[in-house]
Amino acid sequence: MNTRGSRKNTVGKGLFGVGLAVVGLLATSAGAEEAPRVDCVATRAGRRVVARSEALGLVAPELERLMRLGLAGRLEVELTLLRHRPWWFAERVETARLTLVLAYSAREQHWALDGRALAGGPGVLELERVAWTLTEEPAGESPWSVEVSVRLQVVTPASLGRMARWLTQGEQTEEERSALTRGLLLSLAEDLTRGAQGRCTVTVP
Repeated sequence: MNTRGSRKNTVGKGLFGVGLAVVGLLATSAGAEEAPRVDCVATRAGRRVVARSEALGLVAPELERLMRLGLAGRLEVELTLLRHRPWWFAERVETARLTLVLAYSAREQHWALDGRALAGGPGVLELERVAWTLTEEPAGESPWSVEVSVRLQVVTPASLGRMARWLTQGEQTEEERSALTRGLLLSLAEDLTRGAQGRCTVTVP
């Protein structure tokens, strides 16, 4: 009897079952969930530009359920300062990139973004303030704006692999995972990613 082949089949079925279970969990509320969006406010005083932003509706109800079970979310944030020019493309002046961790603590029963407690839960994620200092103070009336992009990934290939190990009781090894299985995990992880973009005009108080 080919026990190795049987074990591979068991592992493959376990991973596939995990993927279907997670995708099915999220699909149940896909039609009713709030569309994610980003709001921001940007101001300039002299050469200093400050941008404050927040992400809303990024954590869908079923993603919240998964995170309450112990999965953490990785929030990738990119803010770009743009200078608009007449009859030409906007110039990308500065870019800031942040990586934040969103997690739920069952012990303390609260949500935290990079260790900072969120009193209102994950519905509104107040992001870190970003400030830039320009090389010279802008002259004229050319408009400036800040573009914000956020991307939340709760389930990663690694976390799906851990879930599969729980189901198969650690029977598989790294050698036994085929390229197809790794591709499946990556595909599922991409399907469980939510993002949004927003833009605001830089104002001078």
